[in-house]
Amino acid sequence: MNRIVLENIAKKYAREWIFREVNYEFMSSQAYVILGSNGSGKSTLLQIVSSFLTPSKGSIKYYADEQEIAIEQMYKHFSIATPYLELPEEFSLIEVLDFHRKLKPFYNDYSNEHITDLMGLSHAKNKLISNYSSGMKQRVKLGLAILSKSDLLLIDEPSSNLDSQSIQWYQDLIQKYRKDRIIVICSNHIKAEYEFCEHEIVMEGFK
Repeated sequence: MNRIVLENIAKKYAREWIFREVNYEFMSSQAYVILGSNGSGKSTLLQIVSSFLTPSKGSIKYYADEQEIAIEQMYKHFSIATPYLELPEEFSLIEVLDFHRKLKPFYNDYSNEHITDLMGLSHAKNKLISNYSSGMKQRVKLGLAILSKSDLLLIDEPSSNLDSQSIQWYQDLIQKYRKDRIIVICSNHIKAEYEFCEHEIVMEGFK
């Protein structure tokens, strides 16, 4: 995928417009941050970009080599990490990786052992996810999204539950695997989450 085009995107819940007239173009090999306070609609916009949500008005189009990608095929092209997506708690990390691999390939067809090393979780690879701390679960979510072979990488509040060492791990990992992707981050103005981004979208500008 080399670009995503948003034309007059708007979203309404009940009688309230969350945002209106979002016109924007996302390009490959570029990183974008959607900034806004709680309730500003940044997570909603991220879900629209992912094709999870349909806008109330406007259209979104996806292109690979100038050929439009059908929305129903979009799931093949993106990976995502958000607070509202749950991990299968009854699985071990190795089982999560085996399951994930059936849905989406990892970079360089990495082995499970290599991925657990990259996540910094080799010591807990056979533990059930239910026994992980919130910070370890966030590492799994981020690792799965970043290490998946995808054209579009979407992350909502990446530093959630991470300590300073884990935030540095996130920054290093995303820098290493950002080439040839469209990256979109949602943040409550936490600079460490998006300091590598070249472009900013401020939701308060679309009310």
